Amino acid sequence: MNRRRWISLLLLLGIAPAGRAAVAAAKRKQIVHHVFFWLKNPASKADADKLIAGLRTLRDIPQIRELRIGMPAATEQRSVVDSSYQVSELMVFDTVEDQRRYQDHPIHKAFVAACEGLWERVVVYDTVDV
Repeated sequence: MNRRRWISLLLLLGIAPAGRAAVAAAKRKQIVHHVFFWLKNPASKADADKLIAGLRTLRDIPQIRELRIGMPAATEQRSVVDSSYQVSELMVFDTVEDQRRYQDHPIHKAFVAACEGLWERVVVYDTVDV
C-alpha cells in the first residue's frame, strides 16, 4: 500500500498521523485559570444562579479551551479543604497570551460589569503545566 492510500485509510478510521502542528500543540504548556467567588449574599440561590448564568456566557470566548463551573462538593471536611466559597470556574487556555486576550475580551468585560455586584471576594489561581 502506498503512502497516500495508507494516510487515506488512517483518516477514514479517524486515526490520522500527528502532523508537526499537532506535535507542537501537545508540547505547549497550557494555562489553568481557577477562580473562586464568595457572594455578598451566600444563602441567595438567585444570586448564585445569576453568577452561574453570567459565567456560562464566557463559553463564547474563542480562547477558552475548556470551561467548568462548580459549587463546593459534599466531600469529607478536612483541615486542607476550603469549601467556604459559593461558586467556582475553571478554564484552560493554550497560552498565557490567550489568557490575557480572554481578560480583555468584551464578553468577559460585560460579565464583570453585570455580575461584580454579586460577589464580595474573588480569588484566582493561575497555573501552568509542568
